[in-house]
Amino acid sequence: MKAISRAGLQHLAPAHPLSLPVANGPAKEPRATLDWSENAVNGEHLWLETNVSGDLCYLGEENCQVRFAKSALRRKCAVCKIVVHTACIEQLEKINFRCKPTFREGGSRSPREPNFVRHHWVHRRRQEGKCKQCGKGFQQKFSFHSKEIVAISCSWCKQAFHNKVTCFMLHHIEEPCSLGAHAAVIVPPTWIIKVKKPQNSLKASNRKKKRTSFKRKASKRGTEENKGRPFVIKPISSPLMKPLLVFVNPKSGGNQGTKVLQMFMWYLNPRQVFDLSQEGPKDALELYRKVPNLRILACGGDGTVGWILSILDELQLSPQPPVGVLPLGTGNDLARTLNWGGGYTDEPVSKILCQVEDGTIVQLDRWNLHVERNPDLPPEELEDGVCKLPLNVFNNYFSLGFDAHVTLEFHESRGEDNVPFPSPREEVSS
Repeated sequence: MKAISRAGLQHLAPAHPLSLPVANGPAKEPRATLDWSENAVNGEHLWLETNVSGDLCYLGEENCQVRFAKSALRRKCAVCKIVVHTACIEQLEKINFRCKPTFREGGSRSPREPNFVRHHWVHRRRQEGKCKQCGKGFQQKFSFHSKEIVAISCSWCKQAFHNKVTCFMLHHIEEPCSLGAHAAVIVPPTWIIKVKKPQNSLKASNRKKKRTSFKRKASKRGTEENKGRPFVIKPISSPLMKPLLVFVNPKSGGNQGTKVLQMFMWYLNPRQVFDLSQEGPKDALELYRKVPNLRILACGGDGTVGWILSILDELQLSPQPPVGVLPLGTGNDLARTLNWGGGYTDEPVSKILCQVEDGTIVQLDRWNLHVERNPDLPPEELEDGVCKLPLNVFNNYFSLGFDAHVTLEFHESRGEDNVPFPSPREEVSS
């Protein structure tokens, strides 16, 4: 712990035990999803249940509240990957160890405040790779249950240093973070601003109502974009930046979707990663619609990709952002067409991010199907026909007849409880 104390990082490892007082009210439920409301707290951890036995409580023996309870419930932060007992979360807040910031408060920046991201340093008892300073590996021979802090790493850029004063130095604390190998696709927290509700007087609000200029009418759509969220995006345009929005359908591909969601939370800003089981893609696309060079990664099946493309059609973004596909579904025909493969096979997320950044943009055929009744048919046959299709937009290709009927039946049966399809590998067609 020498590097921590010498470098002034006592908040990473408290110097003395703190006692946890008895709470007067009900315990606060650990947050597992991002808060997009006006009550959002910057640096809030996203806690997931974990049963991995190799990770010790982040607070260490001195400050852990349940250090003698072998079966105490534990949580792992999806964003910075620290592990604590559920009973120790309140204690973690007391020593003020926050997760990496995902936004900034509106009106909080002073003229002297720098427009860059600082490192988010976390101490680690286990660490892969080599020290950024000395180039040597981290001692981990018998460290499965090691209580010693061997490394200090940044949860943004993933740089790691030995926990020694010769490796981790004072100037590392305040220096700007490069955001690492995937900086070009990461949305910096300095771009995402939480706007405070203005305290307008009645007179001011009446004056605003009288303004009905063409400019205001033209921007009406923009003002409605964020009415559900008190956040705005103020990007800094750069030809080197290719900010990425990731949409994940965790129900696709068995457990793969949930796993992929958590990995993207670790590599990117969590506020650019969206769980489609919580809400659709529309609000996120509206929020980021003015970000230049925007790219989208759809993680799911063909239906997930089609859903996102249909919302892009509805919003009429200009220019339309290119969409990559991480195939987690069953058929994945669209992913195959775009050379993303027929399914996800546990490739490193870092590799996927490189492919999204360097991928070539190609055009995709999308069709709007218009159906009319055949006036030459006898009346009794016309009664069985329909003029309105459940979907009238298709991508790349479509089919009519028996094969389309089989595909539709299969798609609808996947939603039934008595017909499970856990993964693409277990589905067989004849």
